[in-house]
Amino acid sequence: MKKTVSYDKLWKKLIDKKWNRTKLKEESGISTASLAKLGKNANITTDVLVKICEALDCDVSDIMEIINIEANNASGKTE
Repeated sequence: MKKTVSYDKLWKKLIDKKWNRTKLKEESGISTASLAKLGKNANITTDVLVKICEALDCDVSDIMEIINIEANNASGKTE
């Protein structure tokens, strides 16, 4: 089964901290291009992930997860 990355956990974490994407960019030092890739659930470098984790004081598993591409099917994803 094919897998993909999801940054839904990151967006939920930002909401909890009352941060917007601009604040994340400023606090972490990531580029606008990296932020755009995050928004599209595209691949980014581990360097970017580390910067985000440092800014949010969290672990990479707190901001991303690997999910099945067919996650919207009746079988669904398991957590």
